[in-house]
Amino acid sequence: MSNIDRIVETGIWVNGESRPASGGAMHDLYNPARPAELVGRAAAATAEDVNAAVEAAHAAFPTWADLGFEARAALLRQVAAALTADEEDVKYRSRLFTREHGKIARETLLEMSRLGDRFMLAAAYGERMAVDERMGPAKAGPPFDTIITRQPRGVAALIVPWNWPLSILGAKLPQALVAGNTVVVKPAQNSSLAPMLTLEIIARMLPPGVVNVITGSSGEIGDALTGHPLVRKVNFTGSVPVGRHVMKVAAENLTPVTLELGGNDAALMLDDIELDEAAFDRMYWGAFGSSGQICMALKRMYVHESRYDEVIEGFTAACERAVVGDGLLPETTMGPVNNARQLKVVTDMIAEARAKGAEVRECGQVPDEALYAGGGYFQKPTIVYNADPGLSIVREEQFGPCLPIMTFRSDEEAIALANDSAFGLCSSVWTPDPERALRVARRLEAGYTYLNGHGPMAQDGRGPFGGFKNSGIGRNLGYEGVLAFTEAHSISGPGGFLL
Repeated sequence: MSNIDRIVETGIWVNGESRPASGGAMHDLYNPARPAELVGRAAAATAEDVNAAVEAAHAAFPTWADLGFEARAALLRQVAAALTADEEDVKYRSRLFTREHGKIARETLLEMSRLGDRFMLAAAYGERMAVDERMGPAKAGPPFDTIITRQPRGVAALIVPWNWPLSILGAKLPQALVAGNTVVVKPAQNSSLAPMLTLEIIARMLPPGVVNVITGSSGEIGDALTGHPLVRKVNFTGSVPVGRHVMKVAAENLTPVTLELGGNDAALMLDDIELDEAAFDRMYWGAFGSSGQICMALKRMYVHESRYDEVIEGFTAACERAVVGDGLLPETTMGPVNNARQLKVVTDMIAEARAKGAEVRECGQVPDEALYAGGGYFQKPTIVYNADPGLSIVREEQFGPCLPIMTFRSDEEAIALANDSAFGLCSSVWTPDPERALRVARRLEAGYTYLNGHGPMAQDGRGPFGGFKNSGIGRNLGYEGVLAFTEAHSISGPGGFLL
């Protein structure tokens, strides 16, 4: 084993220093492409560690909050620069990330750079947040001078999933910090080594206690964090069942929550869609980027019946170009699924579709057949043509490289099919007509609608992100994502006293 691929060990970060978990336990992380290959060990925190992290954040809060929005924004810009200052370290953390997670190398590099970008976006709101809203007496209105300020909530618990941990961290951590909160971050147990090393860079740039990080099993420490009486805000990204549980635990202390949960995104290919190789590539990456393990991935494709054959031909060809294998290899365009449990969810859906008579096609190239068959969590990009609406691959979130394709006859039917879901995270409309695109988009029950694209590469990070229905509560990103970490504070006096 080369030195760059040495076994990594990480601790927890509390009050400005790295330390082992109080019980000394560690959690092993293995390479999803080669499950026998140990990548590293992360500290397995205890409830005692959670309490220490929350208390450190609570103690650091008054001083951090007193800095003011603009001063905090300036520090966030320094953090953004530090995250990519050492090019060799960025490459090392990216490679480690691929080894522990499985995603291809260019996606891990994208995540590393996106985190700094999102710190810059959040910092840009500092000046805006610093300006109070002011209302003087109106001729026929209340005879008061009123100032509305925004105050940070306190300690924020930020819980990050395994699929895009750094990108999702960038949707909540800088927002919480610029708003004036101190934080306790819990990365996912399945992907915590590279995120921990990255969070240490951030934490070292800020006063002790402002950023604290605990790793380990959610089953062991999740409730201790979300139910801690000193936590004043919980921001969770993950599955619907766990999100419901988080909300119940937080409710005991009336702690407000932001929940970004699952999605089952519909893409509507209208009858005037413009089809070329670039469009099919956008469809492919919208559906199968990161092996389909993206909350806002294209998960249900609806095609106007008059264009079905064209879309099927072009999209299938794009899927056939996929190269499945070890994410560290430059030719690989699709790595493994992150873990055995999620792979079984995907393969069970595919098996059900086949058993019920659906036409199923596994696409893509496998240069290393021995690796593919050697126990790694691999699955080729898989299409279910003319999928029956009752199949689980249509009704549920796949979160893996499989996609059902169905037809519709009118815009009205397409809208109804897209909205016929318990989820409402994202959606997309594909047409060259901007008026038609906007008209259809306005009727979709989704927190974000992409036009002629889908997923992370089609998303403007300045817009708020979150879902309807079972896809969650509240919003991350954008100005609204910063406001979510604050409380409104109204201050009134007699007319002429303040203004």
